[in-house]
Amino acid sequence: MFEDKRILFVEDSPTMRRIIANSLKQLGVKEFEEAQNGLDALEKLHEAPFDLLVTDWNMPEMNGKELVEEVRKLPRFKELPIMMITTRGMEEDVLTAIQVGVNAYIIKPFTPEILRKKIMELFNKS
Repeated sequence: MFEDKRILFVEDSPTMRRIIANSLKQLGVKEFEEAQNGLDALEKLHEAPFDLLVTDWNMPEMNGKELVEEVRKLPRFKELPIMMITTRGMEEDVLTAIQVGVNAYIIKPFTPEILRKKIMELFNKS
């Protein structure tokens, strides 16, 4: 279903990175890369093209909100779908994420089915 998509996901927790990687594999994603924080992710985004950016909010160095703000400043990433997966579930957090350019928002904990549904929604829009 998502075999031809390249996904970059940004998460500082090794356990959560493993969960996301396993979820992506279950969805048939063959190409994905991991980053541990926003700075690492920005570097990877400049090195190769991606079809989707998935990021946590709470991370050291550069958090997810700051990462999205930086990505959205660059014209070549204006149309890049961005999903945030975070423990931050307050309405104001969701609104802030959308205002800075997040296209989909998932609150942890999540299931692979929720991730699949959100990814399908993002790719059906594009």
